[in-house]
Amino acid sequence: MRKHVPLATVVIAAMALAGCKKEEEAAAPPRPVLSMVVVPTALPGTRFAGTVQAKVQAALGSRVSGRLVSRTVHVGDLVKKGDELAVLDATAYELAVRSARAELSSAEATLSSAIATEERQKTLLQSNAAAKAAVESAEQSREAADAGLTRAKTALVKAEEQLSYTRILAEFDGVVVATGAEVGQTVSPGEAIVTVARPDERDAVVDIPETAEAIALGSRFTVSLQINPGVTVKGMVREVAPSADAVTRTRRVKIALENPPNTVRLGTTITAELEGPRLTAIVIPETAVFRKDGKPNVWLVDGEKGEVHLVPIETGPVAGRTLQVTGGLKAGDRVVTAGVNSLEEGQEIKVEDEAGL
Repeated sequence: MRKHVPLATVVIAAMALAGCKKEEEAAAPPRPVLSMVVVPTALPGTRFAGTVQAKVQAALGSRVSGRLVSRTVHVGDLVKKGDELAVLDATAYELAVRSARAELSSAEATLSSAIATEERQKTLLQSNAAAKAAVESAEQSREAADAGLTRAKTALVKAEEQLSYTRILAEFDGVVVATGAEVGQTVSPGEAIVTVARPDERDAVVDIPETAEAIALGSRFTVSLQINPGVTVKGMVREVAPSADAVTRTRRVKIALENPPNTVRLGTTITAELEGPRLTAIVIPETAVFRKDGKPNVWLVDGEKGEVHLVPIETGPVAGRTLQVTGGLKAGDRVVTAGVNSLEEGQEIKVEDEAGL
């Protein structure tokens, strides 16, 4: 026997099921999303890492070879012009000076004797007691002795100069930035023993890839310390290498710093950013772009309502996994950076940790 279920019962059951579905939908939590706040950033090819170096520095060494017997300075020491920095063993050069002085004394004595002989022969010639040939011979001897004296004087000057090269002196006021030899080491002529720099004039030195935008003389840069980006100083390009390094394929650029503070020390690592129009742009990762009908869009986060809304954008060049946004966004906007294909207009979301580029 078939039992009939009252219509009212069926209607009540249907309404109850619909209410449960609405409660489930209402209870669905906001979807967590990764997002980022867009800000203008330096475009590729406009920021470079480098170091602070002295505009003027000299690698000081000896013009003669010898064993280093003394080095009185170390890296970081301040020196004055004329200060003794290092000394080579001068024994052999002192003996050479003594020998040259003895040769000079001998040459002076020879010249004195030659002059006396010449005068005597001339006196005898006047009284017809000597032949003219004897006078001419005496004159030649005197000229030879005179030349010998000149050679002896030159040899002494050279020997004294060689001796002076055994003492390495500071050529200007500065600070020691490097040492190239230790006491007891034998150094060759021209080998750097101490490098001294003038700290008052400093450059920011960067190596720029060949593929980067050409940097012209006079270009303006803002230089900041990597350890403390809040410390900045202006600078202007004063030197650009004419060709790229054969190994690194980079060109060295020197930026003259304008009134750098004391915190911008020699050897400090810096970041140099090229100044000028259109050198910054809003850059977002490719994963933030949602294409609708073939056109680029992003999900813009409404922080007050906790919702997302689809916003069309205009894009520029692609660089790696990022692209420039030339229109549709402004600094401070927050956009979703992952899972953009599964969002809906007006969907409630929960902002997770910010994503990086």
